[in-house]
Amino acid sequence: MDLFRKKSLKPSVLSGMKKELKTKDLIFLGIGAIIGTGIFVITGEAAEAYAGPALTLSFLLAAVVVVLAGFCFAEFASRVPVLGGAYAYMYAVFGELIAWLTGWFLICEFMLAVSAVASGWSGYFQGFLKAMGIEIPHALTAAYNPAKGTYIDIVAVIVLLFVTYWVSLEAKTALRLNNWMVYVKFAIIILFIVVGVFFVKPGNWTPFMPYGFSGVVDGAALVFFAFLGFDAVAMAAEEVKNPQKDIPRGIIGSIGIATVLYIVVTLILTGIVPSSQLGVKDPVAFAMRFVGHDMVGSIISVGAILTLLTVTISMMYSLARLLYAISKDGLLPKAMSKLDEKHRTPKNATYVAGVVAMFFAGMFPMGILAELTNIVALSYLMFMGLGIIKLRKMAGKPKAGEFKMPLVPVLPLVLVAACVVLMLRFQAMTWIVFMIFIIIGLGIYIFYGYKNSALNQTEK
Repeated sequence: MDLFRKKSLKPSVLSGMKKELKTKDLIFLGIGAIIGTGIFVITGEAAEAYAGPALTLSFLLAAVVVVLAGFCFAEFASRVPVLGGAYAYMYAVFGELIAWLTGWFLICEFMLAVSAVASGWSGYFQGFLKAMGIEIPHALTAAYNPAKGTYIDIVAVIVLLFVTYWVSLEAKTALRLNNWMVYVKFAIIILFIVVGVFFVKPGNWTPFMPYGFSGVVDGAALVFFAFLGFDAVAMAAEEVKNPQKDIPRGIIGSIGIATVLYIVVTLILTGIVPSSQLGVKDPVAFAMRFVGHDMVGSIISVGAILTLLTVTISMMYSLARLLYAISKDGLLPKAMSKLDEKHRTPKNATYVAGVVAMFFAGMFPMGILAELTNIVALSYLMFMGLGIIKLRKMAGKPKAGEFKMPLVPVLPLVLVAACVVLMLRFQAMTWIVFMIFIIIGLGIYIFYGYKNSALNQTEK
């Protein structure tokens, strides 16, 4: 029983997908996936409960981890530009079992993240409806909780139904709405910065670290969720015109832009409102109302409702292509590797992803989804750090024209250590559920994946 059989490092040359995406599309895809709940939701809770004004340091700490991971992704993407992202890379360097675990963590990450964002979007949208005098029946307003009289978040389910259909269209069509919403996202962030900078009171930054450095690390563990989505770029490899150059640019570009925006917005936000008062669901809009700019706050709220769609579109796009890539290898049912004849997209995989995401978004609260998303993401990023070291041993240094991660093996090992530190900040219940996920994933591989693997069929 060979659990560590490997695929070739050579990129696939045949693909049924259309190669029409460029660097701009990839950067917008990454930004669309990254910037959303991080600015519009998580900043308030993280500042109020964990880091205070030092949340900027939390974002910097989380950004270090993400940038190091981005370097790993960029080198892998330029040297092994195949569909499947981290899953495909681990298949080439560590073999099938580690590849499956990485793919399983990725599936959990995207599934939980898209569900969490849809849940957050539902909260914004329901608040908007209430302001207009429209109320949804209480039983349909939130995740399953009979004690509070709620059974399903119907708005989250409906928005994912729309997103699933949209992503099932051609890649260019699916990402066109994403690109437009990124422009809207930039506009409302710039609006907040331009208006908010005049209301900053430096006194609100004191004390800068009310919970000490431990609070900064706890804040980083939470706001790490705000950076998830950069790996969505690597999932588009087989639909990119020049993957060796465009994918690294897309990854590093989207991470860099997101980091700068997070730091600037956080500084202004904590400068306008004392961090002890930021524990709200819409902190950016709340800050504008706090200083008497209700109209600007309303514009930001509407913009957040629109732009959070980009996160669900980007995540669903990536999740469908991940399921497609894994099913092509036989580790999941082959039906998910079938391409739609008209649009040349993995429609079956998209529908499966959509249905499962609807279940999680409708039945589970956002807080649980977010923390679980973080721990599975940090787990596979450790594999990525170790994978770069193994890749260098197997294939040497990158050739001319390929992206080269600096200071290998030092920086990859720093990435692994940083992931461990952040994971240790999570509560025991998160770890218990995480272990359950691992057991389920191993069960799928042992009882289905190993036997049906394409490599297993080749060996016969």
